[in-house]
Amino acid sequence: MDLLVSLTGDRRDVQVVNTFNRGTLPFLPDDAVIEGPAVVGADGAVPVPVDPVEPLLRGLIAHVYAYEELALDAALRGGRDRVYNALLAHPLVGQADKAQCLTDRLIAENSSYLPWA
Repeated sequence: MDLLVSLTGDRRDVQVVNTFNRGTLPFLPDDAVIEGPAVVGADGAVPVPVDPVEPLLRGLIAHVYAYEELALDAALRGGRDRVYNALLAHPLVGQADKAQCLTDRLIAENSSYLPWA
């Protein structure tokens, strides 16, 4: 409710929301969606500048973003190789044999929803 009130009433208060990166995290594209503090008003949500992210977390965030990009591509265009690449890129999978197994199972369990399968 606070979000709607801020958007319609131009409160310009700070809330944690999902918004476009717009340079907040310089290692991600501007159109990446990030969750973080933003000033919310009639013009939408504008991310609040944040302190630089330390290398360990910067790497993890970039890794997850890469997985999400690949997963979106697989969802939009289909194909076993795209599904496999997304799973292989996921930081909790990251091993070829696990990615193969998960790809086979994911496609088998959802084949009725996948026109390309």
